[in-house]
Amino acid sequence: MKVSLTLVAAASLAALSGIPIAASAAGSVRNVVLVHGAFADGSGWKPVADILRKDGYTISIVQEPETSLADDVTATKRILDRLSGQAVLVGHSYGGAVITEAGDDPHVASLVYVAAFAPDVGEKLGPLTGSMPPAAANSIVPTADGYLLVDPAKFPSDFAADVPLAEARFMAISQVPVNSTSFGTPITSAAWKAKPTFGIVATQDRMINPNLERSMYKRADAKVTEIKGSHAIFLSQPHAVAKVIEEAAHSAG
Repeated sequence: MKVSLTLVAAASLAALSGIPIAASAAGSVRNVVLVHGAFADGSGWKPVADILRKDGYTISIVQEPETSLADDVTATKRILDRLSGQAVLVGHSYGGAVITEAGDDPHVASLVYVAAFAPDVGEKLGPLTGSMPPAAANSIVPTADGYLLVDPAKFPSDFAADVPLAEARFMAISQVPVNSTSFGTPITSAAWKAKPTFGIVATQDRMINPNLERSMYKRADAKVTEIKGSHAIFLSQPHAVAKVIEEAAHSAG
């Protein structure tokens, strides 16, 4: 009875103070760390971050350099190691490989893959993408110095088909090229084997075959949510993505 009265009192106080009850529930993880994917940067997470902050979460965004998988994991752990308490670690696309390695950090309570790779130990992203029929898009091109980017003319249709065209075009000219060696680097640690895992399938994804996402998430024993949208699902469906992240926070707590 004492516990019930305490919970009722806490809920009443939250309601009176305007603090979201769901986000302030006892035991809920309150930190969320967002990791962007290739050909993007952390600013794309703004719609999701705004929703989560409104719901009472503390948000950190990793601006990994995309110079190597090791550099990107280091950038992620640099953020994690500054946290007070545990976090939900979220990765989009190539960022899924980053959180797979960085997720063994003791600050990580759970993982969320957003239209992302979820590789196993020893796997490389390049061969992994060929393990099923290729993605619908064929617009990734190399640079002279060993990096990869999406053909800007094809970026709106292949990466962000359901994002307003002006915004998608800006993303195309501001994209961050990724070092091609990142796709040939074997994974050395798979955090999803030990951490609660959630996966979002973007059903209209043209950059990663949705069936590959489904296969990797199944192997990781992830709780899967399918959302109709492009590879840029974090921009086109931020409320649906935030809902999964909040579920991961409550589950981890």
